[in-house]
Amino acid sequence: MEVWMQTFAPNSGTPIHRHECEEVFITLKGHGTLYLSRSRELDAPGEPEEFQIYPNATFTIPVDSVHQVRNTNQGEDLQVVVTISRPPMKSFIYKEWSTPHAEAVYEPREWDKEDKLSSASQQCKEPEAEDDVMADIAKLLGRSIEDIVVSDEIR
Repeated sequence: MEVWMQTFAPNSGTPIHRHECEEVFITLKGHGTLYLSRSRELDAPGEPEEFQIYPNATFTIPVDSVHQVRNTNQGEDLQVVVTISRPPMKSFIYKEWSTPHAEAVYEPREWDKEDKLSSASQQCKEPEAEDDVMADIAKLLGRSIEDIVVSDEIR
């Protein structure tokens, strides 16, 4: 498991991408939009579903789901805590939502470029139980699991 805090300035966000690990976000402050393609059966992600991001919201990105997080609020930063289930995260970047899956480009995260792990078995550890991950996140934030709001609408 790997956890970090990420801040997005107004009108910024992640590229359109996917990775082979589950991702959990907890919104600390700000507002934005999650764009999520739920279809892996098509040749390309297609039009994404849109979900609003708001303070104290928790949302998960399933394994291999093409997604993008954007700060769509002009007036404030969007700050989130991000947890991934199986580091290092290997991201595949899409130019646009119509880019075929086969044309997505592998782009290592800056801190993973020095990573010494090379075998698939080391990189793809079994994911922890969701309750264990949520307990670790709650502990990191100094909150109880009950205080963390999980939006079933996004799950």
